[in-house]
Amino acid sequence: MKELTIDYALRATWQAVARMYNEEAKSFESTMAVGFTLLSIDPRTGTPSTALGPKMGMEATSLSRILKSMEEKGLILRKPNPADGRGVLIHLTEFGLEKRKDSKDVVLRFNEVVKQHVSEDKLKGFFEVTETINKLIADKNIYIKDKSNH
Repeated sequence: MKELTIDYALRATWQAVARMYNEEAKSFESTMAVGFTLLSIDPRTGTPSTALGPKMGMEATSLSRILKSMEEKGLILRKPNPADGRGVLIHLTEFGLEKRKDSKDVVLRFNEVVKQHVSEDKLKGFFEVTETINKLIADKNIYIKDKSNH
């Protein structure tokens, strides 16, 4: 049997988690993407629309579609940003706040069950590994371009 690669383990696990979240979101007539967006919006002060994409690691065009859908469902309101006249703040409606709570409960349940089955030390190691991977990527230390060859 071939050795399991790190990227395969990450991808396969994330796809399983995403399927699980989407399946659960269906019972709330929602999607994982909407739930993630609800959790990324500050429930008290709102969030600048320009900050949401980077915060969620999502492209602006994908986020625009989700926000449009959320606005049509009455989950969010767009309001002018008082600190920046050109900007827009995304605020949760009362319905959006309810759905945000549902999303938060689903995520907390997942965390609770995993913590019941994985030791604190193993979870600490998991987070250290993901932090290292993210730092290696952010610092561009994985695929280093050799400028002398180009």
